[in-house]
Amino acid sequence: MSESNTLSLSRPDGAKMIRQAQLERFANRTLVRRYSVEFTCPEFTCVCPVTGFPDFATLFIKYVPREWCVELKSLKLYINKYRDQGVYHEDVVNIILSDLVKLLDPWEIEIAGDFNVRGNIKTVIRARHIRQDD
Repeated sequence: MSESNTLSLSRPDGAKMIRQAQLERFANRTLVRRYSVEFTCPEFTCVCPVTGFPDFATLFIKYVPREWCVELKSLKLYINKYRDQGVYHEDVVNIILSDLVKLLDPWEIEIAGDFNVRGNIKTVIRARHIRQDD
């Protein structure tokens, strides 16, 4: 068996893992107080749906968990699913927010997409959700 075949058998198929990614959650074990969880995703990429050029951003995710927390590896793989998708900046931030709200039903959550300068324009998109008490 060649060395390249041995390597392919011993390591996971990252592209396949990203294609099949699903957000996962686990139970919040600290229900006695509200606290915040923050993630920074400095290597976010997607594709401009008009030009096909890549867009680069840093995503900031901050939420106050209620009953659920997002599992970190699933979030990483989910975020990477956007690398080849054509999507507007405004849409991608709101889609990610909606997916996390559906998964977690947090007390509150905010997503900010800080997109790199392109064509002399800097774009920052923020979307926020605050849970309405029943």
